[in-house]
Amino acid sequence: MKKKVVVALGHKALGTTFPEQQTALKASVPILADLVEEGAQLIITHSNAPQVGMIHTAMNEFAKFHDTYGAPMSVCSAMSQGYIGYDIQNALRSELLKRGIYKTVATVLTQVTVDPYDEAFYHPVKVIGRYLTAEEAAAEEKKGNYVIEEPGKGFRRIVASPKPLDIVEIDAINALVDAGHIVIAGGGGGIPVLKQGSNLKGASAVIEKDLVSGRLADLTDADVLMLLTNEEFVIVGYGTENPVPLKQLTPAEALKHIEHNEFGKNKMLPKIEASVHFVTQRPGRKAIITSADKARDAYLGKTGTVIS
Repeated sequence: MKKKVVVALGHKALGTTFPEQQTALKASVPILADLVEEGAQLIITHSNAPQVGMIHTAMNEFAKFHDTYGAPMSVCSAMSQGYIGYDIQNALRSELLKRGIYKTVATVLTQVTVDPYDEAFYHPVKVIGRYLTAEEAAAEEKKGNYVIEEPGKGFRRIVASPKPLDIVEIDAINALVDAGHIVIAGGGGGIPVLKQGSNLKGASAVIEKDLVSGRLADLTDADVLMLLTNEEFVIVGYGTENPVPLKQLTPAEALKHIEHNEFGKNKMLPKIEASVHFVTQRPGRKAIITSADKARDAYLGKTGTVIS
């Protein structure tokens, strides 16, 4: 029986610009195809930070010079999911066909519900868009948006990063996965939305990608959550004289490391939190954190940090 595996691609796997993304995927897609060859039923999610920032900047610059409305963050997120998914699904389909494997690869634009009263909305942390002048920053604040000053550089807009609650399209995702298709979903943490009766309203926010990856793995009842990063192992004491790679972790051990602030708040910490939540929801699950080039070996149990 095939293992259901949620794989989260990081920024390095996608690059930043359109040409960089094409080049990066030439290296990333064979890694995904390797997992398919090893019998994994893949569900793919991915980063989108540079891409959504680029779209947000372009759309709002266009609006400024053409006297029209800028694009809300939710729309920018949807656009980034669309074009990143388009590139991944085409590149992966082509790679699989070269290997004699026929698999349909489909992208699902994914909405993720968040709590309108989440404390994150009062303490935004995600920087988005280009540098602003003081005048532009004041205009953003007048509209109710948050900005932060970077001394000597200018001002940047910042948005909230609320916790994900539910995935709106989960039934469609599960139907595709159960039918044997490879699915790309939850890109960039999904499109954050607020429930308003029977309607969904886009929120001005960016959800942490790794937390949505863990939620996606849970709601698809995956066997494995694989979070690909720059390092082969999770390391405590990173950047010190005595770094220690962690190869096996229980959820309890991971939580102790979190209590001691041993993981980077915006880098490794969300991956550990997502992993712990995923493996503790049902027995028999495991999370793997490793570098992209070690994905196949990690899937086969030869390397990587395993939380189970």
